[in-house]
Amino acid sequence: MTIARDELRDATRKTLGEAGLMPDAGQSWQLLAELGWFGLAAPEADGGLGLGAEAVPAVHIELGRALVPGAAIAQMTAIAVLCAAPDLPDRDARIAAAVAGERVALSLDPSDATGLRGLVDADLAREVLLVAPDQIALAPIEQATGRPAWDLSRRLFDGTAGPATVIATGEAARAIHDLATRRLLLALSADAVGGAGAALDMAVDYLKTRRQFDRPLALFQALKHRVADLKIAVAAAEALLWSRAGDEASLVQLGALKALATTTYCRVAEEAVQLHGGIGLTREHPCHLFLKRAFLNAALGGDADHWTERAARAALAPPSTADR
Repeated sequence: MTIARDELRDATRKTLGEAGLMPDAGQSWQLLAELGWFGLAAPEADGGLGLGAEAVPAVHIELGRALVPGAAIAQMTAIAVLCAAPDLPDRDARIAAAVAGERVALSLDPSDATGLRGLVDADLAREVLLVAPDQIALAPIEQATGRPAWDLSRRLFDGTAGPATVIATGEAARAIHDLATRRLLLALSADAVGGAGAALDMAVDYLKTRRQFDRPLALFQALKHRVADLKIAVAAAEALLWSRAGDEASLVQLGALKALATTTYCRVAEEAVQLHGGIGLTREHPCHLFLKRAFLNAALGGDADHWTERAARAALAPPSTADR
């Protein structure tokens, strides 16, 4: 799988390379659909590429490096839910449409059957998947109102949904909810690892070209030590990511991964601003695009405090009662 993973990363980076940071959202979405990447992990029998969850991080790392805007994470997670739902009407047609780029919004643990909060690009979707531990349902979106967001690469919406069609209940719903949460955590972790790596590379390139006292900043020992520490942190997060890629890792393991990856991303993005000096403090600098995405990643899917506590409880609990 390592060779296929590396090939997929290289292909993704080459495909996205010419568009630069935070490319056009519409064009990026169309490109992802044309390449079939929304169905990356979906079974071939359902019109996907059948590469499995192990391939998901390879694409999301590169989407994070390029700050590709939009709801790719939500779309891929929604497709996984649709493929697993036992009572999905017009199953083949719905999955094929989603893989081809027809948007499906995603709401995990909705507090209200009709209330929607923090959905990405909900104004462009006709339906929303309401994914709760006891019931999975598909409902039309009746209203979507934009929510101000610091991260300019993802647009968040609140709104309301119409009458829902239940597509899974009971044990099936619990299994699908667990699957969706794990896929979300894995994708957010990969996006964070990719973004952290790109922000660090950008900072290192700047240190190599910016000069003080007729010497590149990269030669100053204090700055070299800071960059080395960041490089180790990113490498550790990526190593943990690949060790837990796939569907074998538990929910708590992926939550702990997400906590580490997003915390590392926030740290690297903040340091990148500082390493760029005065220019890095200007809001227009690309450093801030990474910084804002890092902090939204940290909040989505449960923050680091939430998952660190769950991981600690699981580690301390007796084997028979550990949170898995």
